[in-house]
Amino acid sequence: MEFLSGSPSNLPSGLENELAAYRYKVFVEKLGWELNTPIGYERDQFDKPDTVYVIARNSQKEIIGCSRLLPTTEPYLLSEVFPELLNGSHPPNSPYIWEISRFSALDLNSSALEKQRGSLSSVVAAGLLKESINYLAQYNVKTIVTVSPLAVERLIKGLGYKVHRGGPPVLVDGHPVIACIIDVR
Repeated sequence: MEFLSGSPSNLPSGLENELAAYRYKVFVEKLGWELNTPIGYERDQFDKPDTVYVIARNSQKEIIGCSRLLPTTEPYLLSEVFPELLNGSHPPNSPYIWEISRFSALDLNSSALEKQRGSLSSVVAAGLLKESINYLAQYNVKTIVTVSPLAVERLIKGLGYKVHRGGPPVLVDGHPVIACIIDVR
């Protein structure tokens, strides 16, 4: 497994389009998110030329995971789409606080047995989170926020990070979602 990190201009040619196709398969086809996006290509208003991505690829160079890193000094998912997850508090706005969004650790080409076991996806998820945090260290990031299902909170705690919720869970499309606030110091 390899990890690639950076903005679109720093990633190999064509990888941004591969990532958009991967995200469509994960978030629209597999998870059933209703997003206003072209068929086969998932991007939104937060995917800009300076957006940072962390991408996991297998030995065949196929994407098996991704995360998107956004500074909270610019519009980001939690502040613009899900502020209710902060239970009335103002969304963070600091160069030392970034958001991880569009986090996925799903190998779309693995066998059904591997998907059931989930062992590969948990290794990819842990690696993606660590790679994301390592990348953000260059910006002296102290805190990361996410809009996450409860399982991601368990993953973060299981990796030894201090995490707390921005508010109680809120049902989004019938699934409980929280704002995770992760101390990475």
